[in-house]
Amino acid sequence: MKSVNVLLNSIEKIKEFTNIVSNLDSEIDLVSGRYTVNAKSIMGIFSLDLTKNIRMDIHNDEIFDDAKEKLKDFIVQ
Repeated sequence: MKSVNVLLNSIEKIKEFTNIVSNLDSEIDLVSGRYTVNAKSIMGIFSLDLTKNIRMDIHNDEIFDDAKEKLKDFIVQ
């Protein structure tokens, strides 16, 4: 598993993000505080605190670089 931080601070960003991750062949979680949700679930994402950076855990190391490239607009350092 590898992780990066993402920022999903608008409805449009969340829609675009879920469209991209839904097409990735991996389990992907978003972690905010003690809450973990499936990154492919738009309802789950809306249950998180979207005012802060959220940790994205990608459980398939083989697609990590491809996923990072596709999601580069959402990744924060």
